[in-house]
Amino acid sequence: MGNTIQSVRGFSDLLPEQTPLWRQVEGVLTGVLARYGYREIRLPQLEKTELFSRTIGEVTDIVEKEMYTFADRNGDSLSLRPEGTAGCVRACMQHGLLHNQQPRLWYMGSMFRHERPQKGRLRQFHQIGAEVFGLTGPDVDAELIVMTARMLRELGLRHVELQLNTLGTAEARQHYRQALVDYLSGYRDALDEDSRRRLETNPLRILDSKNPDTQALLDEAPVLDDYLDDASKSHFSRLKQLLDEAGVAYRVNPRLVRGLDYYGRTVFEWVTDQLGAQGTVCAGGRYDGLVEQLGGKPTPAVGFALGLERLVTLVEDQGLVQPRSEVDVYMVVSGEAAEQQALVLAETLRDTMPWAKFQMHCGGGSFKSQFKRADRSGARFAVVLGDDELARGEVGVKDLRDGGEQRTVGRDELPDVLTGLLNEQ
Repeated sequence: MGNTIQSVRGFSDLLPEQTPLWRQVEGVLTGVLARYGYREIRLPQLEKTELFSRTIGEVTDIVEKEMYTFADRNGDSLSLRPEGTAGCVRACMQHGLLHNQQPRLWYMGSMFRHERPQKGRLRQFHQIGAEVFGLTGPDVDAELIVMTARMLRELGLRHVELQLNTLGTAEARQHYRQALVDYLSGYRDALDEDSRRRLETNPLRILDSKNPDTQALLDEAPVLDDYLDDASKSHFSRLKQLLDEAGVAYRVNPRLVRGLDYYGRTVFEWVTDQLGAQGTVCAGGRYDGLVEQLGGKPTPAVGFALGLERLVTLVEDQGLVQPRSEVDVYMVVSGEAAEQQALVLAETLRDTMPWAKFQMHCGGGSFKSQFKRADRSGARFAVVLGDDELARGEVGVKDLRDGGEQRTVGRDELPDVLTGLLNEQ
C-alpha cells in the first residue's frame, strides 16, 4: 500500500463535528443581511487574471505573490479568486445590474491566497461579503458599519474594536504618497525589506507595517489628514456623527489603509487581540472608482467582507454559541415486523414535526448497541419500536440525557408527546 493522499497544505476539511457551528455563525450573518434588504448573488470561484490585476493592483502582494494563477488549455490566464469584490463588480456590469439601479448584494464562499498557513489564515478561506452600488453619501457607509456591528453583537462577540479612517480622493492620495516617499527615502536603510520594496511600488502599505522599527519611523512621517480634500473631510465627519448617534463606538486610526488599491474615502476594520497576528475579522470601505476602472460608468460603491474562519474561532474560543445537536430523536428498532413499520413511522413523524430532526437506526444490532449509537448521535430522546410495542400499537420514549425510566405511549400520541418534550428544552 502506498501513502494515503492528504489534503493540500492550507486547504482544510470541515468535519461533521465542526459544520454545525459554521452553519450557526453563517445563519446569524445572512439573517442580518436579509433583514437589511440585501440579496444574495452567487459568483464563480475562477475569473480571468486580468480582473484582479486591474482592480486589486498589479503591485500589491496579492497579485504579485499570493494568487493561484494558471493558463488553461486555451492559453487564457485564469486565477482562483483572492477576494470577492472584483467578481461582484464584474457580474453586476456583465448582467446590467447597475443600470438605473442601486443594488445591495451579499455573497459567501471560498477565497484563495498562497500565504503561509497559520491560525486564522489559510490558503483556502471563507468570507461573507456585502456590496452596495450607486449611493454616494456617508449614510450608506454608516448603515453598512452599523450592520456589521449588529452581526458581531448578535454573535455575542467581545473584545472587538472598530477602527476607521478616510483615504480621501485619488488625487489627495497621490500628493500624500509623494510626501511619504520623500520622507521615508531618507530612512531607506532603516526600513525592513518589505517596506523598502513597497517604497517603490505601494508606499501607503508601509503605514500598515507590523515591524515595530518601521512603525517608530512613521511617528514623524507626514499624515494623510493634512492632504485630504474638503469633500472627503466632510464625508468622514458626517459618517462619524452618524455612528455616534447610532451608539457605535470606534477609534480613528490614521494608519489604516487596507491592502487593496481600489479603496478611497471611508475604510474600516473590526479588529481583535484574541487571534494573535491575524486580528482583523471584518474589513471594508468605499471603492467609488472601481466600476469605471473596469470600463463601466462612474458608480459609487462601498462594501465589506467578514472572515468566517476567524469569526468561528472567536465564537468557539469565547464559548458563545452552543450548536444544537444534529439529531433530536433517534429511532431504536428491533424485530422484523417492527423494522418494516419503522420507516413509515419515521416518515409520519417528519411530516407532522417538520422542525425536528429524526435519525433511524439501520444495520440491526441489540438494543444495547443501538442505545449506544443513539447516545453518540447527541439525540435528546430515543423512540423505541420493537415487535411487542408494534403489536400493542405503542412505542417507548426514553430521555437519553437524564437517565430516567423509559415511558410507553400510544403511536397516535407520539407526535404530541415528542413536541411537548422537545419544546421543554
